[in-house]
Amino acid sequence: MFEQIKHNMETINGVSIYPILSLLIFFFFFVGLAFWVFSYKKERIEELSQMPLDDKIIK
Repeated sequence: MFEQIKHNMETINGVSIYPILSLLIFFFFFVGLAFWVFSYKKERIEELSQMPLDDKIIK
């Protein structure tokens, strides 16, 4: 079955661009995510980490 899929994929013109595009999307998504995580304010992270320990009931 894999040989049939491989043969079909080899006969499609321009199919070699898809692995490159998927790698670029993967790379830029995780670079953006890392940038967002490291630029997040420390005060907000501390506030969010204390929320489960608060005795306040939010309605």
